[in-house]
Amino acid sequence: MVAENPTPEERLAARGVTLPPPPPPVAKYVSVTTVGNLAFVSGHGPFVDGELAYIGRLGENMDVETGQQSARCVALNILASLKQELGELDRIERAIKLLIMVNSSPDFLEQPVVANGATELFVEALGEQDGISARSAVGMASLPFGISVEIEGVFEIRP
Repeated sequence: MVAENPTPEERLAARGVTLPPPPPPVAKYVSVTTVGNLAFVSGHGPFVDGELAYIGRLGENMDVETGQQSARCVALNILASLKQELGELDRIERAIKLLIMVNSSPDFLEQPVVANGATELFVEALGEQDGISARSAVGMASLPFGISVEIEGVFEIRP
C-alpha cells in the first residue's frame, strides 16, 4: 500500500522499480550541480549494472520501444544521481526542463515518442503535475560511446 503522500522512492517501489547506484561520470564533470533551488543534471546515459547499455541508433538498428526503454533507464539513472546529491528524492519539487538527445538515423522522426520513456518514469516518481516538464527531444548524428539516448535536465529542489 502506498502512503497518502508517498515519496518518489515509495512511488517507484509500488511499481517494482528500485534505484540503481548512480552512474559514474564518463569524463571530467560532476553529475549534478545545485545552485539555489535548482539542480542541474549533466548528460546521463543508459547504465545498467554499472555498464553502458542500449547501444544503437534509432531508425537503424534499434526500434522505438527499445529506445523508450533506454530513455526510461536514463531517467532512472538521473534520479539515482539526484538522490546521491540531495540525500532524498523528496527534496525534488518538480522537473523543470529536459533535453533528450536520441541517436538516430537522418530519416527517423519519432524522437518525441522515444523521449516519452523518460517523461513517463519521472511522472511515476514525482507525480503527474511535478514529473512533466518542458522538454526538447532532438535527433543526433551520434552520441558518446554509441549510446541511444542521453538526457540532461533541470529540477527545482527544496532546501
